Amino acid sequence: MPSDVDSTQVWKLDASLPSVSGSGEQRVDAAIDELEARGWSPADQFAVRLALSEALENAVEHGNKRDKSKKIGLSMEIGDSRFYASVSDEGLGFRQEDAPDPTAEENIGKISGRGLFLIRNFMTNVWHNDAGNVIFMEKIPTSDEEKKE
Repeated sequence: MPSDVDSTQVWKLDASLPSVSGSGEQRVDAAIDELEARGWSPADQFAVRLALSEALENAVEHGNKRDKSKKIGLSMEIGDSRFYASVSDEGLGFRQEDAPDPTAEENIGKISGRGLFLIRNFMTNVWHNDAGNVIFMEKIPTSDEEKKE
């Protein structure tokens, strides 16, 4: 682990972002820099970057319907052994069970609809609030044993 990181400290970020694609990119970059400084693997860094980017874009596109008067909330915490984030929007929310399965034959050729699927597959734990307008994500870094498999 790099000596310039105090492993007892938790890195935190809270932001309110406009409903514009890419508006959270600098915050995502900052989180990835922190993961790298803490010695997280490139694969885990990629997983977090992908999940955060997808969650933010879903909030812009599906939650706030690209309404620039609405905001996206982003909260992150990073420790040596855990990444946690929540992304919220001002939309009406959705029911998880109503999200289409992007692996179903009728959805294979569709351009959208894979974000939630990717988030669920790249993060350790994913859940939503009851309204469906906040997604919570947790990533536990891959252990050395898991990396060898």
